[in-house]
Amino acid sequence: MTVAMKPPPAMDSSPAIPAVDDWALWRDGAHDPAWNMAADQWLLDSAPERGRPLLRLYGWDRPAVSLGYTQPLEAAPPGLPAVRRPTGGGVVFHGEDLTYTVVIPAAHPLAAVDRLRSYALVNGAVLAALAACGLAGQLAAQEIPKSVDRATMVCFTTPTRYDILAAGHKVAGSAQRRTRAGILHQGSLLLGADSAGRRAALLTALPEGFARTLNARFAPFQPDAAGLAAVQLLADQVFATGAWNRHRRG
Repeated sequence: MTVAMKPPPAMDSSPAIPAVDDWALWRDGAHDPAWNMAADQWLLDSAPERGRPLLRLYGWDRPAVSLGYTQPLEAAPPGLPAVRRPTGGGVVFHGEDLTYTVVIPAAHPLAAVDRLRSYALVNGAVLAALAACGLAGQLAAQEIPKSVDRATMVCFTTPTRYDILAAGHKVAGSAQRRTRAGILHQGSLLLGADSAGRRAALLTALPEGFARTLNARFAPFQPDAAGLAAVQLLADQVFATGAWNRHRRG
């Protein structure tokens, strides 16, 4: 099925994408909520050592929710394990979604573009992947209305600029954190009907979307024993603790 993608809203056209860009691809499995967030934090912290962008594709080993960095724990619904993300945004329900992470080291040209353009570039790659799976979509042009309470908002009911919409509904959202090490971009895609089949298709299409739109050339990545130990330590000492999850940051 051929799908015509609608172009994204106009943005700065200054060059930022190398003609051929070496990326790492981590086809990760399903993990508990604290481990997933710890892995992303570790990837950001270690980005300068890798020296290249990285795409991580992963899942959750149980239904769970993640909270934006500044949201109170009370924003999470009762009955599900909750973890605070290192990035902002709203409440995201996990289990029927496909999650991905992009990490850009600070020295890479993509880290030099402004926040909105970086959203457009990364989400444009995701949009290309959805189109390859026969899912028509477009990048949203609107901002979050000032009337929305960001402390309690739910991600997929509150589109913002450069989120991905299909038939007027948000189907992919993301949030970023920028540090001296680089950019951490965390994203979630709703799978909907035939979630198993759609997940399998997207696991193939997502790297292809980044290759097509950002000239990414992927090499497989897997953390070594020291990296996995560092992730587990972060999970145990930060992301699984009440000190992290109870108190809103920022």
